[in-house]
Amino acid sequence: MSTATVFREARQTLDDAGLRGGFLVRDLDSGEELGLEPDAVFPATSLIKVPLAVATLERAGRGELDLARPVTVPPDRVEGLGPPGLMRFRHPATVAVEDLIYLSVALSDSVAADELFALTPPAAVQAELRRLGLDAIAVRHRTLDLMNTPARQLPDEHLAYELAIGAVTAGQGHPVPQLDVSRANTGTARGFADLLEALWRPSKITAGTAGRVRELMSLNVLRHRLAPDFASDASRWSSKTGTLLTMRHEMGVVEHAGGAAYAVVALTESRVPAAVQPAAEIAMGRVARMLRDLLRDSAAGF
Repeated sequence: MSTATVFREARQTLDDAGLRGGFLVRDLDSGEELGLEPDAVFPATSLIKVPLAVATLERAGRGELDLARPVTVPPDRVEGLGPPGLMRFRHPATVAVEDLIYLSVALSDSVAADELFALTPPAAVQAELRRLGLDAIAVRHRTLDLMNTPARQLPDEHLAYELAIGAVTAGQGHPVPQLDVSRANTGTARGFADLLEALWRPSKITAGTAGRVRELMSLNVLRHRLAPDFASDASRWSSKTGTLLTMRHEMGVVEHAGGAAYAVVALTESRVPAAVQPAAEIAMGRVARMLRDLLRDSAAGF
């Protein structure tokens, strides 16, 4: 298919699934890339845990933090059931800093992430990103601030999704602070692709930090979104997902047995008032794969 046809089909696929999105696929060796709205700003949701891991490990490498330092985590940090991880623990747990990083990235454990933010606050993570030249990602608040949304406050969860969809302004302001791009942690598809490139190719990030974060992303247990379109016996998919109300994101790198590697970032917002949206997950993977295939085929001269 021609480039115009692929882009038209990609946009239609997103629209049919009730999504708007920012996508970018980049060949990590040539630097060639293709994207749909790659500079659109989205709330970062749990994708912010990767910059947090980078900042924590960089500080440890400079001797500012001890990765073996034990941290005692109290139970019952958030009322009601939450996602897997320390949030569900009923008793105090003592966890080393390095293991908190694992829980934060591989399991997307928000309690573990906030223990890391207690050691390296959002402003310090932002300063670390600035030092590394990754300025398109904004870090403004802790992770568990994301949990106190209308979905936990309203008696009907459906109403929370209706509010999230209907209250956004033309400038992407929002009465729900986690969805307001002037107050939330934010990023663009291009900005997160820059972070992935810095982790997978030589950069200002130290080799030890980059290697450990790549390993943690390869251990990501959440593999229902883009992984079905990129993981195989002949390729390795390493990623981080992010989900909050209407936001569904994933960023990752697919490394093929032949040596090629592509950064893939998909940031989306849904206009469908539902928590479970398999059609949206499928559409995200399909569009990301279409862009990757087009980029690969264009480079091969097809």
